[in-house]
Amino acid sequence: MATRESKIALITGGSRGLGRDMALRIAEKGIDVVITYNTNEAEADKVVAQIRQSGRKASKLQLNTGVVSSFGLFKEHLKEKLIEDFGTDHFDFLVNNAGVGGYQLIGDVTEQFFDELMNIHFKGVYFLTQELLPLLNDGGGIVNISSGLTRITYPKSSAYAAMKGAVEVFTRYLGKELGSRGIRANTVAPGAIMTDFGNAHLRNSEESQKAVSAVTALGRPGVAEDIGGVVAFLCTEDARWITGQRIEASGGMFI
Repeated sequence: MATRESKIALITGGSRGLGRDMALRIAEKGIDVVITYNTNEAEADKVVAQIRQSGRKASKLQLNTGVVSSFGLFKEHLKEKLIEDFGTDHFDFLVNNAGVGGYQLIGDVTEQFFDELMNIHFKGVYFLTQELLPLLNDGGGIVNISSGLTRITYPKSSAYAAMKGAVEVFTRYLGKELGSRGIRANTVAPGAIMTDFGNAHLRNSEESQKAVSAVTALGRPGVAEDIGGVVAFLCTEDARWITGQRIEASGGMFI
């Protein structure tokens, strides 16, 4: 079993953007890391190399979080990777971060579009967590990534935001049902962040950046580095008395 000095975190979608920064910041806390990637193995390799250079252990595994039928095989691959690279078949923290953008007005949403978002952002989170619970150490934690769009409304985000709202409810139930195992479950809800997410629509639009800045108390859009440290904190003993909570990291959008 992993000892207190060698805790392990699994971060889905850890090769780029928010997930990359989460992986790096969690490693800075002295926690070893496994990241998943969907298609971009080269970027995943860079993250693993950077973490290893910092003195922590790190590994990667391929996973499409929208394909629930693959989760059983993924669990077996994860167990093999944990034994091979970390000397244990359990881990301590699960960060459900992987996701894609999807923006359509309600009148334009197709069932296919809806189902793709559902499979990745809610069904995938639910059943991957379920599948991995037997490998999660007592006293560990789960961090699910939501969105500021569950609190504020922007046109074209109804389906995506609805999935994230479901994740927030699911997280509270995880906190309740897993409390007897000492496992904490919390949600981090980023605001508008300039990453590749959603085809980098915010990062590539100066007009959108100005609009976000105008309604944000701290006066700018977010960057990936604004989020990773919040997730890392939730994977430490300093957060041992926090569970079932939604923590928004948006710079004070619409407060």
